[in-house]
Amino acid sequence: MRNMHFEKLSQNRTTTDIMINFILAAVSLFFNGFGIYLVIQAGIGVAPWDVFSLGLSKTFGILYGTASIAVSVIILAIDIYMKEPIGLAMLIDSVVVGKSVDFFNYINVVPEGRNLVVSIVMLFLGLTIMAYTQLFYMKASLGCGPRDTLLVGLKKRIKNIPIGVVAMALLCTVTFVGYLLGGPIGIGTVLCAVFQGPIMQAAFKSLSFDATNIEHQSIPDSIKVLTHKHA
Repeated sequence: MRNMHFEKLSQNRTTTDIMINFILAAVSLFFNGFGIYLVIQAGIGVAPWDVFSLGLSKTFGILYGTASIAVSVIILAIDIYMKEPIGLAMLIDSVVVGKSVDFFNYINVVPEGRNLVVSIVMLFLGLTIMAYTQLFYMKASLGCGPRDTLLVGLKKRIKNIPIGVVAMALLCTVTFVGYLLGGPIGIGTVLCAVFQGPIMQAAFKSLSFDATNIEHQSIPDSIKVLTHKHA
């Protein structure tokens, strides 16, 4: 019964379904920001996209969240230019994650790691939180994040190159530019690159979640549901 109810809810056929999933996505992404915050606080290097955002933050003297939103908006524009499907959750992703990191940094909820062991534990805990919150965010079926959509869009246009190679090239470029801007690179960056995927896969497996079964609803389709009455 629970699976049947979830399948019905994930199809976003009614205004109530969309509102519930919108809240689910927003809450999940808020705590996804806490996972990123933990990785940053570990102080041993961050994931590629965060190297870039923190590099922008340092270069222009702006908050991490502001830099992250700027990056998301640019990527979102590229996604739209490539005519990739845009969902409501993608818009939430563009704003909530970065600003939640700023919030946790403002309240200073977790001190910086003071030794390598503590820092590594913090980093892996952060990656685990990011994996599970990503799962619940995807369950909302309201679209993927701007960066994931960009990767898919690039793969569609570079058909002869495996998606893993496209992803690696994209992340290497982002990391290099972020490093030039002053973003933090260290052993944590390597750990993120190596373990972020497997940790996410393990999280999905632990809850029997298959991301390929999710059919994300685009904004035009969501609007159609929200502007019509349903039984």
